[in-house]
Amino acid sequence: MTDVTLAVAKQLIDAAEEKAKEIDVPMCIAVMDDGANLVAFHRMDDALLASIDIAQNKAYSSVSLKLDTETVWEVSQPGESLYGLGNTNDGRIITFGGGIPLEVDGTVVGAVGVSGGSAEEDVDVASAAVEAFESL
Repeated sequence: MTDVTLAVAKQLIDAAEEKAKEIDVPMCIAVMDDGANLVAFHRMDDALLASIDIAQNKAYSSVSLKLDTETVWEVSQPGESLYGLGNTNDGRIITFGGGIPLEVDGTVVGAVGVSGGSAEEDVDVASAAVEAFESL
């Protein structure tokens, strides 16, 4: 099983930053372990200050709910089963894309959270980190 160590987190951040540079959007990138402990955080030059907390909360949301934050968005819309979920956990639950759990053999071992662009851009950058994790 791959633990989310600092060495692993640095590789994920490198992959995410490479993708962020490719799309020319400065990002904040957070990597957490399975206990929602921040393992590493990286803020690219000129990334939005608000994205510092958002990236970390996306990673927190993904690891604590064992879901990507795009799915959280879907299930927390008015009329859906988890409507209001974004108002829980002292506001730490993020209900838009950019947080993705890290899994090994179906077990969530951590998460990555990315913020700085549109939700779609954040998902693309977070996905690059997940792909790097899956190739370890």
